[in-house]
Amino acid sequence: MDTDNKFLNVGVLLVATLIAAKLISALIMPRSRKRLPPVVRLMPVIGGLIRFLKGPVVMLREEYPKLGSVFTLNLLNKKVTFLIGPEVSAHFFKASESDLSQQEVYQFNVPSFGPGVVFDVDYSIRQEQFRFFTEALRVTKLKGYVDQMVKEAEDFFWKWGDSGEVDLKYELEHLIILTASRCLLGREVREKLFADVSALFHDIDNGMQPISVIFPYLPIPAHRRRDQARKKLAGIFESIISSRKLAEKSDNDMLQSFIDSKYKDRRPTTEAEVTGLLIAALFAGQHTSSITSTWTGAYLMTNEKYLSAVLEEQKDIMGKHGDIVDHDVLSEMDVLYRCIKEALRLHPPLLMLMRWTHSEFSVTTRDGKEYDIPKGHVVATSPSFANRLSHIYKDPDTYDPDRFAAGREEDKAAGTFSYISFGGGRHGCLGEPFAYLQIKAIWSHLLRNFDLELISPFPEGTMIHNML
Repeated sequence: MDTDNKFLNVGVLLVATLIAAKLISALIMPRSRKRLPPVVRLMPVIGGLIRFLKGPVVMLREEYPKLGSVFTLNLLNKKVTFLIGPEVSAHFFKASESDLSQQEVYQFNVPSFGPGVVFDVDYSIRQEQFRFFTEALRVTKLKGYVDQMVKEAEDFFWKWGDSGEVDLKYELEHLIILTASRCLLGREVREKLFADVSALFHDIDNGMQPISVIFPYLPIPAHRRRDQARKKLAGIFESIISSRKLAEKSDNDMLQSFIDSKYKDRRPTTEAEVTGLLIAALFAGQHTSSITSTWTGAYLMTNEKYLSAVLEEQKDIMGKHGDIVDHDVLSEMDVLYRCIKEALRLHPPLLMLMRWTHSEFSVTTRDGKEYDIPKGHVVATSPSFANRLSHIYKDPDTYDPDRFAAGREEDKAAGTFSYISFGGGRHGCLGEPFAYLQIKAIWSHLLRNFDLELISPFPEGTMIHNML
């Protein structure tokens, strides 16, 4: 009996001690004051992966109305926090690399671009390489590129003949790669190696699958073809670069600009670096221009108001300048610019932008909710989704280029990052001016020389054209 009482007393004392410890801990240790974002409800372990692979924009459409502009998706061993809208994404675009960085989240590009460039180097080297891009795309260079763009468009469309049907998407993709080959990759590729290089780039491009974002080195057929194509492309460019250096010739293209580039310590770029930078440039630019060119045409041919407006603009501008189409003439085409910009708003080529958090930061939503974003999260935003927010854009799913006209300027009404088709802030797209000039050069020629009609259901289909 005494033994039982002793055990009972010890048990009571132990429970009392635990309760007291909890109370003291609660009083002494402050509660976590973190205001974490709501989390997407998923099945355990693979639920996040399944939702992501179905399409991030689909997931955003489902979760944004329920969870708001800030929420977290558990994706395998990572936490991805979405920041949707200019009210919560300013830090995403303006933060320093030491706070929010690209390198960790864009490692899936390394197999395509190659070692020693862009996301395979530390930030200081990457900044110097971005400087090479900036120098290759400065206005004096762009003026020379425009002449080549116009020539490629004239030669390409001359082959169409007086009338017929074409698949606009296919035709514009082909023209864009031709133009990019001449302006970026150089005369040698455009004149002698276009078919080979185009096929190799196609394999590299197709090596970027949704699964590649998470498992870039997974031994699947698409990745094996990507790696083989990358190796062959490197050999082609090394030969061209060596030949140019030996001949001491200089051309007006991005290839030459990269060959001539030097780091701050005066070290010249290597042949491997030049190849990687060219692949990165073509990878970034080809998709943007071909997709946007196609959507621009599809929308114009189903919106008589804006088709008439761009035709009138072409008539007025060419009336002043005759048959000359150069950088300055294209820059005057403001109505066409707005039509392209609206196509880009509705269909930006970039689905998601991502960063890795190295330090905690806080955001405040439109309705005043505050959230703390922890260190170690992937933070993401989506141009495809954010460009259609109804509190920023009136009738956001409607094609309305006048929303960018003076007096309305809806893309600025809610702040700097209301329109993010080309990203923004510290990492805005360096190729934006090149893309607009390329698309303007194409559509200026088409509008002045062909009567175009969409003969299949919007948005996919073929085009019928007749010479004016």
